[in-house]
Amino acid sequence: MQLKILGAVAALALAGAFAPQAALAQEERMQRVPDRRPGEGAGPFRKLVIRGAMLIDGSGGPAKGPVDIVVEGNRIAAIMGAGTPGLPLSPNRAPRDFDHEIDATGMYVMPGFVDTHGHNGDPDKAPNATYGYKLWLAHGVTAVRGVGLYGGPNNQALTDKQRSAANTIVAPRLFNYAVLGDVWNGGSINSPEQARAWVRWAKSAGHDGMKIFNSEPRAVTAAALDEARKVGLGTVAHLGQGGVAEVNARTAGEFGLGTVTHFYGHFESLLKDGSIPRYPADYNMFDEQDRFYEISKLADQIVEPGGPEWKAYLDAQLARGVIFNPTLNIYSAGRDVMRARNADWHVKYTLPSLNAFFQPSRVNHGSYWYDWTTEKEISWRRFYVPYMRLMNDYKNIGGIVTVGSDPGYIYQTWGFSYIQEMEMLQEAGFTPLEVIRAATSHGAYEIYRPKGIAAPFGTVRAGMLADLVIVPGNPLHNLKLLYGTGFEKLDANGKVERVGGVKYTIKDGIVYDAHALLADVAAMVEAQKAAGR
Repeated sequence: MQLKILGAVAALALAGAFAPQAALAQEERMQRVPDRRPGEGAGPFRKLVIRGAMLIDGSGGPAKGPVDIVVEGNRIAAIMGAGTPGLPLSPNRAPRDFDHEIDATGMYVMPGFVDTHGHNGDPDKAPNATYGYKLWLAHGVTAVRGVGLYGGPNNQALTDKQRSAANTIVAPRLFNYAVLGDVWNGGSINSPEQARAWVRWAKSAGHDGMKIFNSEPRAVTAAALDEARKVGLGTVAHLGQGGVAEVNARTAGEFGLGTVTHFYGHFESLLKDGSIPRYPADYNMFDEQDRFYEISKLADQIVEPGGPEWKAYLDAQLARGVIFNPTLNIYSAGRDVMRARNADWHVKYTLPSLNAFFQPSRVNHGSYWYDWTTEKEISWRRFYVPYMRLMNDYKNIGGIVTVGSDPGYIYQTWGFSYIQEMEMLQEAGFTPLEVIRAATSHGAYEIYRPKGIAAPFGTVRAGMLADLVIVPGNPLHNLKLLYGTGFEKLDANGKVERVGGVKYTIKDGIVYDAHALLADVAAMVEAQKAAGR
């Protein structure tokens, strides 16, 4: 989703353009993320041992265990067998010279999750980004690619990135992609030469990548993508309706795009009876309800799923190395707005200001529920069938599909929306192991591929950074175990019990109690309620 921009520039936001001065005003109203307090996370330790766990290492390999995982400082030092399955754990296991020990018997350890489509930094929704950071960590997310994280010149995004790297704030690792044309001293981007200059500026300023909205002329987009590849900037594109007639996902792939995010651009590359989508005569792209409803009708305008043209499109994108980042969750309210509006976590963990933003509105981006009908929901349910198949088919031929949550819009709250994205990938046909691989090693690969170096996290192996998730149960059995609210089931005595929720998130060797992070968030929500927000 794009940044929420109010008033006279709202139409520009809907069109996929970027309004830097409005975004700058938002950024200046954001509160500074507080320093990490004593007691917020423990470590890093000289030697930390996680005992007796089952391990899902993120490579796609099956779970194995029990194992002991040794962490020294912020690196995984060793993974050792802890006994024979079905028998008591081996006693007095080395190492014994540890500083901290976690008994993970009966628990599962995975690599920290990577959210490859993150936003944070809108004062009207969550005036302090620590709210989103703590929700991400509480759900096992240890790395976030902001696209972009904040609006405007992204000074706060880069500052938060540095502070997170130094562990002086409680936050995931942060990687920031600036929007092409974002505030700089070179003026508007109106030519290929200006686009290349902006890309070089973004690289020198410390950004990790570039996001495009295809609102620029075709030649400008091509130049920006070419220059980004030359200088080692990652690229991601939201190929909105305003520019998709010139640059769709197929064209962007030919230009060297790294990642297609959302659904935009895919189906426009697969139209069966025309070169541009068919819209009704009274369609208005600036009316968000029109825009989000009519896009669902693309499912009726594409070639046969699984047919020759479908396969040729996927083969071409695979050959170019294009990554798909579908953000399935962010549109899920379109198929059942009542479920999204009444999700378990809203009362306790959704800020009143965020909830207010979610309510039906003609102004707030993505809050278009002023006349959402049964027919519109049915249209979205039909849309998801080929869209999910496209993602699953791409994965099956070797394409990389990653997990991005796009939180802060359309009833999607940080952290919780990430787990919903994992569930929806399973609905699309991914096995739970494939989902976890998409959320870990594939997400890390997506971030580090443009840098030309191997990702230092994303798998649980000796030598990797100690970014880990510890869960009290088997997520391969039920991904709902990962929600901060857990899920309800019957216990052995037939009584209802609520189980699950991440137990510990370890980022850079620092152990965070996920339940304590959630308690902090709940306190933020209560404080805002008490203040009458």
